[in-house]
Amino acid sequence: MTLEIKNELGSIDIAIDVIANIAGGAVVESYGVVGMASKHQVRDGFAELLGKENYSRGVIVENNDGLLDVDLYIIVGYGVKISEVANNIQTSVKYRLEKTFGLTINTINIHVQGVRMINTDE
Repeated sequence: MTLEIKNELGSIDIAIDVIANIAGGAVVESYGVVGMASKHQVRDGFAELLGKENYSRGVIVENNDGLLDVDLYIIVGYGVKISEVANNIQTSVKYRLEKTFGLTINTINIHVQGVRMINTDE
């Protein structure tokens, strides 16, 4: 599935997976996030922590007539204020997608799938 952007020079097709990877990259750079989680937790039965190569698996992007709805499935660190982490993620992802692609973001929904200890050894 692709998102088509038209301008005076022609059209650009952007794969939804590319948008999801950019959004996922912005999420894991945010403070308090341990990683991305599987969006199919109900089916899987547990919060699967995804590696760097799987950013898009924790992101669902829907195109509604040029407005994007983004759902992010995350695992946060123990002891962080979840509402602040979620707010920072929403701001960061919106900024990154708007600046990178020039897209209009309708909603960014955060789904916290678990809480884990933050590894302080790194």
